[in-house]
Amino acid sequence: MLEKVDLSKRLSRKAYKARMPYLRNRLYDLQKACWDANIPSVILFEGWDAAGKGSSINVLTQRLDPRGRRLYAIRAPRTYETHMPWLWRFWLKLPNYGQMAIFDRSWYGRVLVERVEGLIPEEKWREAYRDMVDFERTIADDGYVVIKFFLHISKKEQAHRLRQLEKDPLESWHVEPEDWEHNRNYDQWRIVIEEMLERTYTEWGPWTVVEATDRYWTRVKIFETITQRLEDALQKRGLPLPPEPDASADDEGVDNQLAIETPGVE
Repeated sequence: MLEKVDLSKRLSRKAYKARMPYLRNRLYDLQKACWDANIPSVILFEGWDAAGKGSSINVLTQRLDPRGRRLYAIRAPRTYETHMPWLWRFWLKLPNYGQMAIFDRSWYGRVLVERVEGLIPEEKWREAYRDMVDFERTIADDGYVVIKFFLHISKKEQAHRLRQLEKDPLESWHVEPEDWEHNRNYDQWRIVIEEMLERTYTEWGPWTVVEATDRYWTRVKIFETITQRLEDALQKRGLPLPPEPDASADDEGVDNQLAIETPGVE
């Protein structure tokens, strides 16, 4: 599956600057329209270490109204959370109607890192596939828009980015020994990831695999996917879409985005 993804896709800086002002303004207008219509959305990011999840989320949140969105960086459950049903901590993070929640990693860690590193028994991560699909089905039936991204890069590109980060005194702290271990076991992780994508791709929660070699392509595809899904949600309810924005009014914001050059390591 993933080996067939075309990781050579790129977008020129000129094309990026021409496209992003429209997408930024369109997303802002759609966020406001969904707020008014009480349509909540959940946007989650999974992907390889150093695939650029952090920088992509940074660019995404720059244009969103902070009063209508929440950002969660998911880590291992805390001690008290381990004494509750495992999805409990994610239920608590669901946004109010009309709001948006963005997850930097998500409940899919149950069938990724927890599975690969043997943190839970096989019975538990196999059950998790059903739990996650049912969870997303439940919130989708309640009106939530579920948008799922997996940022994909090659083993060679991942190693290159890790080396670049290690050379930067301000960024080297991102790279930990486990990142290199994941790179060495890239093929093992790819098999696990492909199973996750296949078993949890649903009508109500489809995955978007993002070719993340080029940051400009990555950001545009993320913005285009989110705006399309929010437009679909409004139209499904018979609500009018906001007027088309003036793309030329946001060049300064795009210049600020262009300054975010280094893909993060999550």
